[in-house]
Amino acid sequence: MRGEAAELRAYLTRGGLIAYPTESCYGLGCDPRNKRALKRLIALKGRDAGKGLLLIADHFRRLRRFVAALPPADLARMKRSWPGPVTWVVPASTACPPLLTGGRSTIAVRVTAHPVAARLCRMLGMALVSTSANKSGQKPARTAAQCRRAFGARVRVIEGRIGARKRPSTLIDLASGTVLRP
Repeated sequence: MRGEAAELRAYLTRGGLIAYPTESCYGLGCDPRNKRALKRLIALKGRDAGKGLLLIADHFRRLRRFVAALPPADLARMKRSWPGPVTWVVPASTACPPLLTGGRSTIAVRVTAHPVAARLCRMLGMALVSTSANKSGQKPARTAAQCRRAFGARVRVIEGRIGARKRPSTLIDLASGTVLRP
């Protein structure tokens, strides 16, 4: 497992893209610090870069570098919903790459409860970009085979089962408490 983690970490550091199971579908991901990988992922999806991307991790500490300092009460509110399928839109840190935020002052983050996605983050020692594995406007992939058909060798596919959720994670704006996506 240690050799596998080191090889996958090196692949991501070089700008590699991965597809991996999440709560409701396969996700496309990369190292959120790698500008080249972020550009490749956005182009592969045919996604508007102004939409921004979300990050997942197995623990908030892996997300902290991308998030501005939060009042303790706000942080506690977020942590009560985690791990789980709740994504929070929070103020981005000054170190957060604009390709992640879509040029906004906020970033979307989630501590995932999905066992494969959480294990990946733990094994790699990093947060991962997480966006649905599909071309923009198409249905998200729900299996490894669908990811291979859609993306071929441009993406390394991590095997596993998706979770039982039928919908993407709930998206909540931390500042207003508004549910942006139920």
